[in-house]
Formats: sequence, C-alpha cells, structure tokens
Amino acid sequence: MKIKVCGLNPTRDTQLCIDLKINYLGFVFYEKSPRNVNLSDIKLLFNYSKKNSSFVAVTVNPSDKFIKNNLIGNFNYIQLHGSETSERVKEINKMGLKVIKAIKVKNQKDIDLYKNYEDVADLILFDSTSMEKSQSIPKDLIHKLPKGEKFGLAGAINLENIREYSQLGFNFLDLSSGLERENLKGYKDHLKIKSFMNKIYELKN
Repeated sequence: MKIKVCGLNPTRDTQLCIDLKINYLGFVFYEKSPRNVNLSDIKLLFNYSKKNSSFVAVTVNPSDKFIKNNLIGNFNYIQLHGSETSERVKEINKMGLKVIKAIKVKNQKDIDLYKNYEDVADLILFDSTSMEKSQSIPKDLIHKLPKGEKFGLAGAINLENIREYSQLGFNFLDLSSGLERENLKGYKDHLKIKSFMNKIYELKN
C-alpha cells in the first residue's frame, strides 16, 4: 500500500515527506483552497532530491497553458478533480504527465464513473464530495468500491482509522486534513505525519 499526503507547502513540508519515504507528495493548485500553492513557489521544488517520492499537482479543470507553463518538467503526476472527460485525460497524458483521476462518490451511480477512466488514467482516486472538508465516503459505499493496484481512497483518513482503511484492499490512501494542526487548515502537523507513517510501517510489518 502506498501513501499520498496532499496539501503540502513546498518549503515547510517537502523534505520531511521525502525523508519519511512517502510515495506521493501532493501540491494543490486551486485558488479557493487554503492549501493553494503560489505559482512562484514551484521553482523551490527543484531544490529537492525526490528519491523514491513522486510530486503530484492537484488541479481542477486545468488548461493546456497552465499545464505547459507550470507542471511539465516539475511534476510526475497531475491529479484531476474537475469535470475532465476520458478524452481530456488522454490529452493530458500525452503531454507527458501521469494522471490520477479523482471521482467524487456520494451515491451508488457515482462509483460506476470509474469505468470511463480505467483505461486512460494511471490511478483512480475515490474521494468524498466535500472538497476541502474532512468528510469520508459513506461506509456502505466504500465496501462497494473496486479494489486493486489502480485504485486509491481519500476522505477523512487519519491516525485513528488507518488500520481499518488499510485492510480494505486499496493500492494507496490519500490524506490531507487528517494530518493538519487543529483548527489550522493548510498547515501540516509534522508530528502527526511522523506518527502516521510509523503506524503504516507497523501495519506493513
């Protein structure tokens, strides 16, 4: 099982996550988000040796211009949280980025949307519909989600429930608000990140 920590600050959080061997480091490019990264900070990512970590640009309906000017050459993956079609995913993939397509799950019919992207996206991430709020997918729906190496899960995952989620059969788990300081959106708590990864190593062993 692989781990993605999302909503990172390029200066404050990146080296810690690389040192902890976190698989996917997510940086948000969405102006309405308290975790939004300033475009001028992208160049700071060149200062890091990623080792075995991958940088992920988290976006909503990004334009070709935005992708070409800011993401190509700086990120390994782009995560799509908007209304991107399977054709759009193909177009972005051809630009040289691997694609994580997020699917927001509120009811049973939402689950089947993954079939539109299964052959074109590199990874598919099931998420809640909350957008920026710590909310999980309803439990009855989580058990109906497809499992396997191509599928991931996001939404209110934290140190308290990681054991339960780790047993569900997903390839990767995506965390954000569950690793932040209390009442301080967008500010990652390094002690929580370390404790979480210690728990992951414990579960693997």
